[in-house]
Amino acid sequence: MNCESESSFLGKESYAALQNSSSPRSVKSTGRTQYHLNPQASYKVAILGAAGGIGQPLALLVKINLYDIANVKGVAADLSHCNTPAQVSDFTGPSELADCLKGVNVVVIPAGVPRKPGMTRDDLFNINASIVKTLVEAVADNCPEAFIHVISNPVNSTVPIAAEVLKQKGVYDPKKLFGVTTLDVVRANTFVAQKKNLRLIDVDVPVIGGHAGITILPLLSKTKPSVCFTDEEIHELTVRIQNAGTEVVEAKAGAGSATLSMAYAAARFVESSLRALDGDGDVYECAYVQSDVADLPFFASRIKLGKKGVEALISSDLQGLTEYEQKAVEALKAELKSSIEKGVGFAQKQSVAAA
Repeated sequence: MNCESESSFLGKESYAALQNSSSPRSVKSTGRTQYHLNPQASYKVAILGAAGGIGQPLALLVKINLYDIANVKGVAADLSHCNTPAQVSDFTGPSELADCLKGVNVVVIPAGVPRKPGMTRDDLFNINASIVKTLVEAVADNCPEAFIHVISNPVNSTVPIAAEVLKQKGVYDPKKLFGVTTLDVVRANTFVAQKKNLRLIDVDVPVIGGHAGITILPLLSKTKPSVCFTDEEIHELTVRIQNAGTEVVEAKAGAGSATLSMAYAAARFVESSLRALDGDGDVYECAYVQSDVADLPFFASRIKLGKKGVEALISSDLQGLTEYEQKAVEALKAELKSSIEKGVGFAQKQSVAAA
């Protein structure tokens, strides 16, 4: 799916809700900073995998250009009836993928198979790795300067795959490739607010590492506003945030995975990207990107977004950690390193096979 939007692609109410859920930004004397996209600006966003479990609700939230291998026309027709300013276009199958991507500013990739009960993210690897490789090749050929938002799991491996594909195509810009880990932040904020009876709008918990199991590390010591946790609460919250995806998979009992919350989180990250492209100088999100903050090639941490993508890595979040958090960072490194190497190895092997 592909969407061309003037100003924010969301309605005022939805836009405000996403704004309020975002990481706190600077506050003026009159209160919370407000920012609106330039009404003269026009942006194109493409969702690759728009007919899927994440793609459909994400398309509803952002109402944009839709692509999938089947069932896209119905989704686009449905969305076109919404009285929001974004224009919706649909593209079906490989023969229309290039047209979907032409002139696109932000590409979102939720395509792939979802997790089912008993599946790990690694179980998804072989199928989703090939899908991401094919789609990123098309992005490299048709809109190489676009921001690329990778949602397809396992993100710890699919982002390195995307990077290798872009390198092979000679268009890799590490500042414009993102693994979307916003859902981990959304969950952390929600669970902490519930546990401590805080207003959700006030809560911001940075989440670092990766996007699977123990590689997901909420920095509860860095929670804003400042909150005191018992050791038991820290362990309980950390484990719940790390296993929240499994919690949803099991609750749906074979009927799906975390599609709605993922779509919501992805829409927030898209909104942040468009604000950054539009010149907002105060956009911060957590994302899995090429990084040197933890001696790993890729790492999730807070970043500052700008017109050219990642403007800064906020390494200060990794300073002054508690003993629990320091141990957790060391514990996650081996697993994250292995996932990165798995993705790089897959992409390089595919490249050799195609030569």
